Amino acid sequence: MKKGFIPDHGGYQNLISFQKAEIVYDATVRFCADHLDRRDRTVDQMVQAARSGKQNIVEGSMASGTSKEMELKLTNVARASLEELITDYREFLRTRGFAEWHKNSPESLYVRRLSAGKIPPPEKNGTQVTNATNRAATSHMSPESPASPERITFQHFCPFFETRPPDVLANIVICLIHQTNYLLDQQIRRLEQDFLKEGGLRERMTRARLAARNGNRFS
Repeated sequence: MKKGFIPDHGGYQNLISFQKAEIVYDATVRFCADHLDRRDRTVDQMVQAARSGKQNIVEGSMASGTSKEMELKLTNVARASLEELITDYREFLRTRGFAEWHKNSPESLYVRRLSAGKIPPPEKNGTQVTNATNRAATSHMSPESPASPERITFQHFCPFFETRPPDVLANIVICLIHQTNYLLDQQIRRLEQDFLKEGGLRERMTRARLAARNGNRFS
C-alpha cells in the first residue's frame, strides 16, 4: 500500500510520558481534594496545570501528523505546565515547614522504582503512618518483591493517599513530576532531531509531489 505524505500519528496512550502525566493529574486531583481548601485558588491552578501537562501531550501527539512544529510546541507547553505544578507542591511544603526529599533519598528512589514497575504497589492495609521522616513511603513494602507486568497507574499509589500524611504525598507527586519531566525533555530532544532530519509537512508534501511527478513511490 502506498504511503502518503502524512506520517503515522496519535497513539499517545502508548507514550510513557503521557502515562506518567496521567498519574500526576489523578494524584493532584486527589491531593487537592483531601488536603487543600476547595475555595483556595491554588486548587484550580494546580489541577489545571496537571491537566495541561496531560492534555498537551495528547494534542501534540494528534497534531503531529500535519505539524511537527505544533507537536514540539505543545510538548513544550506540557513540560512548562508540569514545572509550574512542581513549584506549587514545593510551596506547599515550604510554607508549612516541611522538607523536600533529596532526589537520591531512599524515599525518592523507592518512588522511582515503583513508578518504573520494578516493585509491586503496597498493600491496602489501612495502616496510618504519621512519622514521615522515619517511615515515609517505605513502610509495609518489600523492595525485593517481583514487579507487576501491568501498566503503572494511579491505583498503584492509592494506598499512600489513604495512609500517608500530606507532606509525604506532596513529595511523592514531586518525584512523579520529575520523572515525567525527564521523559518530556527526552521527547522534545527527539522531536527536534526528527524535525531537523525530516522537516515538516511542507517538506514532505514537496517530496511527495516530486516523487509523484517522477513516478516514484514516496516514503
